[in-house]
Amino acid sequence: MKRTLALTSAVATITLTATSATAAPTAGAAPPSSVAASRAEQVHAAMTRDQRIGQLFMVATPADSVSPGLRSVVSRQHVGNVILMGRSTAGADHIRSVTTGVQRLTEPTAVTARVPAFVSADQEGGNVQVLRGPGYSTMPTALTQGRWTTATLRSQARSWGLQLSRSGVNTNLAPVLDTVPTTDKSTNEPIGRWDREYGPLTTTVTTKGGAVRSGMSGAGVATTVKHFPGLGRVRGNTDTTSGVTDTVTTSTSGVLRPFADAVDAGTPFVMMSSAYYSRIDASQPALFSPTVIGTILRQRMGFDGIVMTDDVGNAKQLAAWTPGQRATKFISAGGDMVLTARTDSLPAMVSAVRSKAASDPAFRAKVDAAALRVLRAKDQAGMLGTRLTPTGTFTPYFAERLQGWLGKPVTRTWDTATIRSLQWRIGATTTGRRDAASMRALQDHLGISRDGATRWNSRTVAQVQRYLNTQL
Repeated sequence: MKRTLALTSAVATITLTATSATAAPTAGAAPPSSVAASRAEQVHAAMTRDQRIGQLFMVATPADSVSPGLRSVVSRQHVGNVILMGRSTAGADHIRSVTTGVQRLTEPTAVTARVPAFVSADQEGGNVQVLRGPGYSTMPTALTQGRWTTATLRSQARSWGLQLSRSGVNTNLAPVLDTVPTTDKSTNEPIGRWDREYGPLTTTVTTKGGAVRSGMSGAGVATTVKHFPGLGRVRGNTDTTSGVTDTVTTSTSGVLRPFADAVDAGTPFVMMSSAYYSRIDASQPALFSPTVIGTILRQRMGFDGIVMTDDVGNAKQLAAWTPGQRATKFISAGGDMVLTARTDSLPAMVSAVRSKAASDPAFRAKVDAAALRVLRAKDQAGMLGTRLTPTGTFTPYFAERLQGWLGKPVTRTWDTATIRSLQWRIGATTTGRRDAASMRALQDHLGISRDGATRWNSRTVAQVQRYLNTQL
């Protein structure tokens, strides 16, 4: 199925020597020949087993900072994806410095084979808008968004998406495609209580959710439709309650239609619900169910992108399983990416996956397949091309990448037109000259401290280079 993630990149073809880990590649499923292999397959073949496993996790850091815990799990467990969690009112400039710091963790070859991270946030609107402050619009609830015209919503979503992508957030954990019937709204704790649904009808959810997905994708932000197969008919919130069960939804219910439409439209991520569905698979929550993931989502709907969990680190619904079991059961069921809000639970999860992969060939094959799906999505997002090395020096390739980001003709020269365009983007006076005022504005835009420089120095240029690696 074609993936339509609209991130662009002017990058050279990747080579194995540019991405290989310091350790020898781990034997796995043999890739095609180097001539026929895709970039994702080449990177996958060059990764160690631990690096492949690391791509299957998305771990939290506070929205305002790169935590010591995140630094540890990225360096030691090779974690390949990050979620900005909590709330931030610091604004886009500060978040830009955080996301640049996150991607800096993936620069060493031995960590993630230099594969950048999907950096995500819950930016739905209303009560669920993690990133606020200067540079971010105040987003209304999904219920309000659902009353707008489709064209207006698509346009607004593109604007919100640009705010995310320009601050280095390349993945939005939205839109919510749960349909909450009017009769259930007052008792629906996870969605209806907070007006997170676009409306009470599947036609509205399909259309408006599609407008958000289209607008975000057009801004270069990957979308994550959630929570499959739907949380609109439950009462409790799986984050805070155990035994949450949907007793109504079947494998052919209409509430699945918005998800099927999003799959057809090319959403790269589908987030699973952690609820039970007694009329589909009463024995286990949806994220552990081969019936829900394999039969309905993969086979019937034809989804070949990334299946991810909701937070499994703190969810009361999953308290009966150890952290390691949560990860291995999800991957065994056909899932790809485990999201946890707790960095302290990550080592146990990775250890369990590593151990099971070492002893169980069938599970090992699922790990390899999941890692390849993640890498294919990153390739579609332009994330497997050659990264800028943050040398702090002006090179033709740096000028090319900067001009591409600015939407200017690529001349590979540091000319007046490029300087003016950059000054306009960062809110400086467009003089076309590299001066002290521009330097201050650029450092503010990058979210780094001012150092009194009167010309663009190597420290700031290196930070621009790192930032451009978040704009692949």
